[in-house]
Amino acid sequence: MRIATFNVNSIGQRIEALRHWIKEREPDVVCLQELKCVDEAFPRGVCGDLGYNIAVHGQKTYNGVAILSKFKIDEAEARLPGDRSDEQARYLEAVISIKGGVLRVASLYVPNGNPPDTEKYDYKLAWMDRLIAHARERLALEEPFVLAGDYNAIPDERDVHDPDLWAGDALFLPRTREKYRALTHLGLVDAVRAASDDPGLYTFWDYQGGAWQKNNGIRIDHLLLSPQAADRLVDAGIDKVMRARGKPSDHVPVWIDLNL
Repeated sequence: MRIATFNVNSIGQRIEALRHWIKEREPDVVCLQELKCVDEAFPRGVCGDLGYNIAVHGQKTYNGVAILSKFKIDEAEARLPGDRSDEQARYLEAVISIKGGVLRVASLYVPNGNPPDTEKYDYKLAWMDRLIAHARERLALEEPFVLAGDYNAIPDERDVHDPDLWAGDALFLPRTREKYRALTHLGLVDAVRAASDDPGLYTFWDYQGGAWQKNNGIRIDHLLLSPQAADRLVDAGIDKVMRARGKPSDHVPVWIDLNL
Protein backbone atom coordinates (compact mmCIF):
# COMPACT_ATOMS: atom_id res chain seq x y z
CA MET A 1 0.00 0.00 0.00
CA ARG A 2 1.32 3.42 -0.97
CA ILE A 3 0.55 6.34 1.36
CA ALA A 4 1.55 9.91 0.54
CA THR A 5 1.40 13.39 2.03
CA PHE A 6 1.32 16.61 0.03
CA ASN A 7 0.91 20.22 1.16
CA VAL A 8 -0.71 21.60 -2.00
CA ASN A 9 -0.74 25.26 -0.91
CA SER A 10 -4.26 25.86 -2.34
CA ILE A 11 -6.11 22.93 -3.88
CA GLY A 12 -7.77 25.26 -6.37
CA GLN A 13 -4.42 26.29 -7.80
CA ARG A 14 -2.89 22.81 -7.69
CA ILE A 15 -5.66 20.43 -8.75
CA GLU A 16 -4.19 19.69 -12.19
CA ALA A 17 -0.72 19.13 -10.74
CA LEU A 18 -2.28 16.84 -8.13
CA ARG A 19 -4.20 14.90 -10.76
CA HIS A 20 -1.11 14.32 -12.92
CA TRP A 21 1.00 13.31 -9.92
CA ILE A 22 -1.65 10.85 -8.72
CA LYS A 23 -1.72 9.19 -12.14
CA GLU A 24 2.08 8.84 -12.08
CA ARG A 25 2.62 7.77 -8.46
CA GLU A 26 -0.68 5.87 -7.96
CA PRO A 27 -0.96 6.28 -4.17
CA ASP A 28 -3.63 4.31 -2.33
CA VAL A 29 -4.02 6.97 0.34
CA VAL A 30 -3.21 10.68 0.01
CA CYS A 31 -3.08 13.15 2.89
CA LEU A 32 -3.42 16.76 1.74
CA GLN A 33 -2.76 19.97 3.64
CA GLU A 34 -3.28 23.70 3.20
CA LEU A 35 -6.36 23.29 1.02
CA LYS A 36 -7.42 26.92 1.52
CA CYS A 37 -11.06 26.11 0.80
CA VAL A 38 -14.27 25.19 2.60
CA ASP A 39 -15.56 21.63 2.38
CA GLU A 40 -18.09 22.48 -0.33
CA ALA A 41 -15.39 23.91 -2.61
CA PHE A 42 -13.16 20.84 -2.51
CA PRO A 43 -12.84 19.26 -6.02
CA ARG A 44 -14.63 16.04 -5.16
CA GLY A 45 -15.45 15.34 -8.80
CA VAL A 46 -11.82 15.20 -9.91
CA CYS A 47 -10.72 13.12 -6.92
CA GLY A 48 -13.73 10.84 -7.17
CA ASP A 49 -13.05 10.23 -10.85
CA LEU A 50 -9.54 9.14 -9.86
CA GLY A 51 -11.07 6.42 -7.70
CA TYR A 52 -10.88 7.92 -4.23
CA ASN A 53 -13.18 8.06 -1.25
CA ILE A 54 -12.86 11.49 0.31
CA ALA A 55 -12.82 13.04 3.78
CA VAL A 56 -12.34 16.81 4.08
CA HIS A 57 -11.94 19.28 6.93
CA GLY A 58 -11.75 22.65 5.21
CA GLN A 59 -11.53 26.31 6.14
CA LYS A 60 -12.02 29.42 4.05
CA THR A 61 -8.76 30.97 2.79
CA TYR A 62 -6.50 29.22 5.32
CA ASN A 63 -5.44 25.76 6.48
CA GLY A 64 -7.63 22.77 5.55
CA VAL A 65 -6.77 19.06 5.41
CA ALA A 66 -8.12 16.08 3.48
CA ILE A 67 -7.66 12.33 3.14
CA LEU A 68 -8.19 10.50 -0.15
CA SER A 69 -8.45 6.71 -0.01
CA LYS A 70 -8.98 4.01 -2.61
CA PHE A 71 -10.25 1.89 0.30
CA LYS A 72 -13.43 2.47 2.27
CA ILE A 73 -13.22 5.15 4.96
CA ASP A 74 -15.03 3.67 7.96
CA GLU A 75 -14.65 6.68 10.24
CA ALA A 76 -13.39 10.25 9.87
CA GLU A 77 -12.80 12.55 12.82
CA ALA A 78 -11.92 16.21 12.38
CA ARG A 79 -10.05 18.41 14.85
CA LEU A 80 -7.25 17.56 17.22
CA PRO A 81 -8.52 16.86 20.76
CA GLY A 82 -7.44 18.98 23.69
CA ASP A 83 -8.80 22.47 22.95
CA ARG A 84 -12.46 22.92 22.10
CA SER A 85 -11.91 26.59 21.33
CA ASP A 86 -9.50 25.85 18.48
CA GLU A 87 -11.39 26.43 15.22
CA GLN A 88 -8.46 26.02 12.83
CA ALA A 89 -8.79 23.14 10.34
CA ARG A 90 -5.47 21.42 10.91
CA TYR A 91 -6.21 17.78 11.73
CA LEU A 92 -8.23 14.98 10.19
CA GLU A 93 -8.03 11.31 11.18
CA ALA A 94 -9.56 8.37 9.34
CA VAL A 95 -9.97 4.65 9.91
CA ILE A 96 -9.63 2.79 6.62
CA SER A 97 -10.66 -0.78 5.91
CA ILE A 98 -7.86 -2.93 4.53
CA LYS A 99 -7.47 -6.62 3.95
CA GLY A 100 -7.35 -8.34 7.31
CA GLY A 101 -7.96 -5.26 9.46
CA VAL A 102 -7.81 -1.50 9.56
CA LEU A 103 -5.32 1.29 8.96
CA ARG A 104 -5.52 4.55 10.91
CA VAL A 105 -4.27 7.63 9.04
CA ALA A 106 -4.05 11.28 10.06
CA SER A 107 -3.50 14.30 7.83
CA LEU A 108 -2.07 17.15 9.88
CA TYR A 109 -0.90 20.71 9.38
CA VAL A 110 1.10 21.94 12.36
CA PRO A 111 1.04 25.72 12.93
CA ASN A 112 4.00 27.63 11.51
CA GLY A 113 4.65 29.60 14.69
CA ASN A 114 6.43 32.63 13.27
CA PRO A 115 7.29 35.16 14.56
CA PRO A 116 8.53 33.10 17.53
CA ASP A 117 8.26 35.98 20.02
CA THR A 118 4.47 36.13 19.62
CA GLU A 119 1.40 34.14 20.64
CA LYS A 120 1.72 32.31 17.32
CA TYR A 121 4.65 30.33 18.68
CA ASP A 122 2.83 29.61 21.92
CA TYR A 123 -0.06 28.23 19.85
CA LYS A 124 2.35 26.05 17.84
CA LEU A 125 3.88 24.52 20.97
CA ALA A 126 0.49 23.96 22.60
CA TRP A 127 -0.78 22.33 19.39
CA MET A 128 2.23 20.01 19.31
CA ASP A 129 1.63 19.11 22.96
CA ARG A 130 -1.94 18.15 22.05
CA LEU A 131 -0.61 16.07 19.16
CA ILE A 132 1.80 14.25 21.46
CA ALA A 133 -0.98 13.47 23.95
CA HIS A 134 -3.31 12.25 21.20
CA ALA A 135 -0.61 10.13 19.56
CA ARG A 136 0.14 8.49 22.91
CA GLU A 137 -3.51 7.46 23.22
CA ARG A 138 -3.69 6.16 19.67
CA LEU A 139 -0.48 4.15 20.02
CA ALA A 140 -2.08 2.25 22.90
CA LEU A 141 -4.49 0.76 20.34
CA GLU A 142 -1.54 -1.08 18.73
CA GLU A 143 -2.80 -0.48 15.19
CA PRO A 144 -0.96 0.46 12.01
CA PHE A 145 -1.12 4.24 12.33
CA VAL A 146 0.38 6.85 10.00
CA LEU A 147 0.57 10.52 10.99
CA ALA A 148 1.29 12.30 7.73
CA GLY A 149 1.59 15.95 6.94
CA ASP A 150 3.33 19.28 7.18
CA TYR A 151 4.84 19.36 10.66
CA ASN A 152 6.49 22.77 10.20
CA ALA A 153 9.41 21.24 12.09
CA ILE A 154 12.95 20.68 10.83
CA PRO A 155 14.13 17.64 12.83
CA ASP A 156 17.88 18.28 12.74
CA GLU A 157 20.75 19.87 10.82
CA ARG A 158 20.70 17.21 8.09
CA ASP A 159 17.26 18.47 7.14
CA VAL A 160 18.15 22.08 6.34
CA HIS A 161 20.46 23.58 3.73
CA ASP A 162 21.88 26.22 6.12
CA PRO A 163 21.28 25.64 9.85
CA ASP A 164 22.64 29.05 10.80
CA LEU A 165 20.19 30.82 8.49
CA TRP A 166 17.24 29.04 10.14
CA ALA A 167 18.53 29.21 13.73
CA GLY A 168 15.97 31.82 14.83
CA ASP A 169 13.02 30.46 12.87
CA ALA A 170 10.09 28.81 14.65
CA LEU A 171 10.54 25.71 12.47
CA PHE A 172 14.05 25.07 13.79
CA LEU A 173 14.08 26.43 17.32
CA PRO A 174 15.23 23.95 19.99
CA ARG A 175 11.76 23.76 21.59
CA THR A 176 10.20 22.86 18.22
CA ARG A 177 12.72 20.10 17.66
CA GLU A 178 12.16 18.87 21.21
CA LYS A 179 8.44 18.49 20.52
CA TYR A 180 9.19 16.57 17.32
CA ARG A 181 11.59 14.29 19.19
CA ALA A 182 8.94 13.75 21.85
CA LEU A 183 6.73 12.24 19.15
CA THR A 184 9.45 9.86 18.00
CA HIS A 185 10.25 8.98 21.63
CA LEU A 186 6.68 7.69 21.94
CA GLY A 187 7.69 5.00 19.47
CA LEU A 188 6.78 6.73 16.22
CA VAL A 189 9.24 6.25 13.37
CA ASP A 190 10.22 8.93 10.84
CA ALA A 191 9.73 6.92 7.64
CA VAL A 192 12.09 8.92 5.42
CA ARG A 193 14.91 8.69 7.95
CA ALA A 194 14.24 5.00 8.46
CA ALA A 195 14.87 4.57 4.74
CA SER A 196 17.84 6.92 4.29
CA ASP A 197 20.45 8.90 6.25
CA ASP A 198 21.36 11.02 3.23
CA PRO A 199 21.66 14.81 3.59
CA GLY A 200 19.74 17.08 1.25
CA LEU A 201 16.40 15.28 1.54
CA TYR A 202 14.22 18.35 1.34
CA THR A 203 10.46 18.73 0.93
CA PHE A 204 10.06 22.53 0.86
CA TRP A 205 11.71 25.34 -1.08
CA ASP A 206 10.57 28.93 -0.59
CA TYR A 207 9.22 30.80 -3.60
CA GLN A 208 11.60 33.69 -2.88
CA GLY A 209 15.33 34.18 -3.12
CA GLY A 210 15.89 31.52 -5.77
CA ALA A 211 15.59 28.82 -3.11
CA TRP A 212 14.63 26.12 -5.60
CA GLN A 213 17.35 27.02 -8.10
CA LYS A 214 19.97 27.01 -5.33
CA ASN A 215 18.50 23.89 -3.67
CA ASN A 216 18.10 25.85 -0.45
CA GLY A 217 15.50 23.51 0.98
CA ILE A 218 14.26 22.12 4.27
CA ARG A 219 12.53 18.88 5.28
CA ILE A 220 9.29 19.60 7.14
CA ASP A 221 6.81 17.14 5.59
CA HIS A 222 6.92 13.85 7.45
CA LEU A 223 5.21 10.49 7.78
CA LEU A 224 5.53 9.15 11.32
CA LEU A 225 4.66 5.48 11.77
CA SER A 226 3.43 3.45 14.71
CA PRO A 227 5.51 0.32 15.42
CA GLN A 228 2.83 -1.79 13.70
CA ALA A 229 3.20 0.32 10.55
CA ALA A 230 6.99 0.75 10.78
CA ASP A 231 7.44 -3.02 10.84
CA ARG A 232 5.80 -3.09 7.41
CA LEU A 233 7.78 -0.24 5.83
CA VAL A 234 9.18 -1.25 2.44
CA ASP A 235 10.29 2.05 0.91
CA ALA A 236 10.00 5.82 1.20
CA GLY A 237 10.63 8.66 -1.20
CA ILE A 238 10.33 12.37 -1.97
CA ASP A 239 8.98 13.46 -5.36
CA LYS A 240 11.30 16.43 -5.75
CA VAL A 241 10.54 16.75 -9.46
CA MET A 242 7.15 18.25 -8.62
CA ARG A 243 8.82 21.49 -7.51
CA ALA A 244 10.21 22.03 -11.04
CA ARG A 245 6.86 21.73 -12.80
CA GLY A 246 4.40 24.45 -13.75
CA LYS A 247 2.50 26.27 -10.97
CA PRO A 248 4.19 24.23 -8.23
CA SER A 249 3.41 24.18 -4.56
CA ASP A 250 6.37 25.22 -2.40
CA HIS A 251 6.13 21.68 -0.93
CA VAL A 252 6.52 18.35 -2.75
CA PRO A 253 4.86 14.99 -2.05
CA VAL A 254 6.44 12.44 0.26
CA TRP A 255 5.37 8.79 0.04
CA ILE A 256 5.87 5.42 1.67
CA ASP A 257 5.15 1.83 0.70
CA LEU A 258 3.84 -0.46 3.43
CA ASN A 259 3.43 -4.21 3.12
CA LEU A 260 -0.11 -4.39 4.51
